Amino acid sequence: MPDAAAPRKSTNPRLEALLGHEFFAPHHWKRRIALWLGAILVALAAIVFAKASDWSFSLFQRMVAYKAWLPLCVTPVVFGLLAWATEGKLRAARGSGIPQVIGTLHVEDAGFRERMLALPIAISKMVMTLLAMMVGASIGREGPTVHVGAGLFHSLGRRFGYTDPKAASRFILAGGAAGIAAAFNAPLAGVVFAIEELAGAFEHRFSGLLLTSVIVGGVVSLGVLGNYSYFGAVDVDLPFGNAWLAVLATGIVGGLLGGLFARLVLLSRRGPLAYIGRVRARWPVLFAVGCGLALGLLGLMSHNSVYGTGYDQARAFVQNAPDTAGAWFGINKLFANVVSYWAGIPGGLFSPALAVGAGLGHNIAHFLPHVPVAAVVLLGMSSYLSGVTGAPLTSAVISMELTDNQSMIIPIMAACLLARAAASLFSPTPVYKDFAERLVRDFEDRQKQLREAEEQAEQERQREHFAGIDTDDAKPAQPEATNRTTAFEEVSAEPANKDEAAADGEQTEAQATSAASPPDTGAPPDDGERR
Repeated sequence: MPDAAAPRKSTNPRLEALLGHEFFAPHHWKRRIALWLGAILVALAAIVFAKASDWSFSLFQRMVAYKAWLPLCVTPVVFGLLAWATEGKLRAARGSGIPQVIGTLHVEDAGFRERMLALPIAISKMVMTLLAMMVGASIGREGPTVHVGAGLFHSLGRRFGYTDPKAASRFILAGGAAGIAAAFNAPLAGVVFAIEELAGAFEHRFSGLLLTSVIVGGVVSLGVLGNYSYFGAVDVDLPFGNAWLAVLATGIVGGLLGGLFARLVLLSRRGPLAYIGRVRARWPVLFAVGCGLALGLLGLMSHNSVYGTGYDQARAFVQNAPDTAGAWFGINKLFANVVSYWAGIPGGLFSPALAVGAGLGHNIAHFLPHVPVAAVVLLGMSSYLSGVTGAPLTSAVISMELTDNQSMIIPIMAACLLARAAASLFSPTPVYKDFAERLVRDFEDRQKQLREAEEQAEQERQREHFAGIDTDDAKPAQPEATNRTTAFEEVSAEPANKDEAAADGEQTEAQATSAASPPDTGAPPDDGERR
């Protein structure tokens, strides 16, 4: 029988070399598919979240238009319910969400990451943020979008088999970048934010992942929403000369107030703010109710201008519209952000911070009549955001992309750097990093307590073990006279020593001998028998 025909080899060595290239490796395509799918999901989630946020706040606006005092009744109740809901397993859904992402990048424990980034946490974060916006909370949706993006990428990476801690960190970072890019429609800001704020450093192996996730998410956003600027195009320039006094003024004022805001929301462990923190820790639900009531009072005082993200008010300032929120909007909005964040409800800081900065810039523009108002507003917006977040490069890029303005990039960067230096007087550590460090420290303290409890339990077991051995050795010998023993004693009992065993043997032998001997004849025993 003829041999089977051998498989034909390719006669094209160039094709073989091409197919053997690393680009066509299966494991690389597996990672690419995971990244592309994750970016599409994050972009769609961000779009749905944005539309739902607008719808939720529109319901609140209808309520306020019907009766302006209704937030005094509704907002405190919902704030209390949200604080109660986030006391247990959903505690990771509190706040912005960006500190949780930063914490998971610095702690490679799988359990910690699962608690911070699980899909139930991401879904509940979105739902509770929408509820908070429905009652007028002064929060943003960008931080929760970053949290949701990181959670989706983390879960998807695990599904595709990327369980290694280093690989999981890359997926989390890519998800956070895609989240901020999709939330603002600002792809460059997403990359810079991931490098400066989330990772804290640039590593070459991250660049491909970040760009892939941001580009794919950006394409989805463009296809659904089109090409747009968050605040609209702002065609303004800052002439060189005396106009640069606006850089100095906005940098100092925006930085100081941004640092003050960070100091207020951080609730340091000493001083009056520490007392507020203790009250919130002891009665979190009642404290949240009080924060909701304070927000309602601020709303009445400001003619309902401090509720929500502040997007409409900030856009009016940036576009130099004739009808704006008023001179006190910036300060009122700052305090509204503080009480909303103190409540411990889910919600971000980005959009409200941009609104506060726009209001402050509009105030500063009154003292600089020869400088374009829109330019001062843009500088105030970026500098205040830099003071709050401690991320000057991210703040500059976001402000540039949100207004489609490249001509003011140098003044904006200068104002952001100055603001970061001024903010450090009140808050040396950036607010997101400080919150993340607290999460990591609490986790490490719990792990230390668990280890100490395990060591103490092990020492207790060893102590009981050795105490049991000493007790058995110290027990007195039982009297031999007893004739009643248990089955266990019959099996396990042994002679105390060899002499006893010999004596027992001699006694048994003597009894057997006496039984076998003839009857006693009355002769006295000899000396041997007596002995």
